Amino acid sequence: MLVVPAIDLRAGKCVRMKQGDPTTETTYDGDPVERARAFTAAGAQRLHVIDLDGAFGSGENLAAIERICSAVDVPVQVGGGVRNGKHAENAFNAGAAEIIIGTLLVEDERLARNVINQFAGRVIAGIDARGSQVAIRGWQERTPVDRDALVKRVAQWGISRIIFTEIVRDGMGEGYDIEALKAVASAAPIQVTASGGARNIDDLKLLKASTPAAVDSCIVGSALYSGTMDLKEAVAAVA
Repeated sequence: MLVVPAIDLRAGKCVRMKQGDPTTETTYDGDPVERARAFTAAGAQRLHVIDLDGAFGSGENLAAIERICSAVDVPVQVGGGVRNGKHAENAFNAGAAEIIIGTLLVEDERLARNVINQFAGRVIAGIDARGSQVAIRGWQERTPVDRDALVKRVAQWGISRIIFTEIVRDGMGEGYDIEALKAVASAAPIQVTASGGARNIDDLKLLKASTPAAVDSCIVGSALYSGTMDLKEAVAAVA
């Protein structure tokens, strides 16, 4: 199982939040490039970078993303505020290996499918939910869209991987939602990256042992920043 460290950007700095709530924001680093280098030095084979200002519609962090991508020699998947073709191009121009789209999947199916087709093989679907209900726009807006129905749709549109986050677990250190991940993985023939809730290496071991083979990677964020998980040890534990 691939362990993918997360770098969430706001105003060019690394931050973490609980359940996507901006009022719980904690700033960890002045320079996210150093954090990215530290992650790759510890064995990360991929980085997960989210532009929270883009997700919230309050700005963008393309300069920071470009600096991160140029500083490391591993693929960087970039999301947050990618809501049209131009946003996608900007992310790729900044060095992204793949982009993550979420809100667009719900708000504009036609445009989402155009982006998926235009950048075939380089688009990941970000599906974030509270229970079975999908949330969009930086998790600030709930929708009536059903989680598993959306998984099925994006698979039909040509998406081969989704990142699934159970929002109530994110940043809380309570472990991944194993049952939700099982349901998501069984909804369609698609690869799944688990996100939201890891606190320690035992959470990663449980994820690997308890979910289908389609769940082949996991994103870890708060546990690395707070020190409850060592990345080098985590990578080795679930390799």
